[in-house]
Amino acid sequence: MGTIINKFGKMTGWNSLTVNMMGRDVEGITAVKYDDTLTKENVYGAGKYPVGRGEGKYEAKATLTILKEEMDALQSALVPGKRIQDIAPFDVIAQYEMVDGKIVTDRIRNCEFMGRGVEVKQGDGSIAMAYELIVSHIDWNTI
Repeated sequence: MGTIINKFGKMTGWNSLTVNMMGRDVEGITAVKYDDTLTKENVYGAGKYPVGRGEGKYEAKATLTILKEEMDALQSALVPGKRIQDIAPFDVIAQYEMVDGKIVTDRIRNCEFMGRGVEVKQGDGSIAMAYELIVSHIDWNTI
């Protein structure tokens, strides 16, 4: 019997990801990062061990690395004088196509851009910037 090198088979990678923002698939994107946390703490009573666990604040974060051409197209779609920070809250949908054809969808809710900038240096063949988003929450593996 042969050795199984990878029990999961073909792995999900960048080529399996589609990002949709404001109703269209975004092509000029080079990285996506999102996560969420929920503060948890042990609650103590009599004795040295916790008697329960409390939950506190939920926080979600997201960052999109976008090519300058994509960001310029977004900016040009706005009314003159408006900034990307003025765009109303929108959802970012990240869909991963699994090897079996199943689609796993994460929905990053109520996103707004925090700022805009450019950073380029000698030798760069393209210009991409990481844009931090403020988000309300993330729906993991949703429809």
